[in-house]
Amino acid sequence: MTFSERFELTAATPAAPVHAPVPAFAATSFATAPAIALETPADIPQREALLDLAFGRAARLAKTSERLREGRRPAEGLAFCAHGPDGRVAATLRLWHVTAGPARPALLLGPLAVHPWFRSLGLGGALMSTAINEATRLGHGAILLIGDAPYYERFGFSTAPTAGLWMPGAFERSRFLGLELVPGALAGARGLVSPTGEIAAQPSMSELIARESAGLAAPAAERRSA
Repeated sequence: MTFSERFELTAATPAAPVHAPVPAFAATSFATAPAIALETPADIPQREALLDLAFGRAARLAKTSERLREGRRPAEGLAFCAHGPDGRVAATLRLWHVTAGPARPALLLGPLAVHPWFRSLGLGGALMSTAINEATRLGHGAILLIGDAPYYERFGFSTAPTAGLWMPGAFERSRFLGLELVPGALAGARGLVSPTGEIAAQPSMSELIARESAGLAAPAAERRSA
């Protein structure tokens, strides 16, 4: 059984559009939520555009949690996407390697984003469950995140495991949540949360120029993300 087959989702309620016209395929395609799969390199540009749509580029890049992600690669096997009927990225979620104080390995979850066309299908919750289950299966001990407690509490997150931890910048204590995948993984954890993920390879100047030229040459419709 493939990864997508293990996590394929269905839902009876079609998603309502938010600040965007409904595409022609919506009436038949939105009755079933997209299957969740591991992210591929081809997904990354559309993922970035989806995050910009969901949060605004300047706002998301200014977040304290972004300081733990920038310049790093996500944890192996823990970057997920779902695709709409036209193949474009409809939802995204990644986990990242961090340390919860000295010598205390953990994962950082986020950002979680679902395109407005695909909301109300339970896709965000399905991504969360997939990420937690896969992180557990791969042997990780704990997950941290910054987010709305009323939403993430349903998955077992709370402020208790993060009481002795702090982020590398401004953050709201009530939104700093943790989940132990292994009992005691965050017991007594104290100190600064720091990034430990693999450094991402940076493109050369010539590669950046080539990408920019290719993007400008493409029709506008092709440059837009789902």
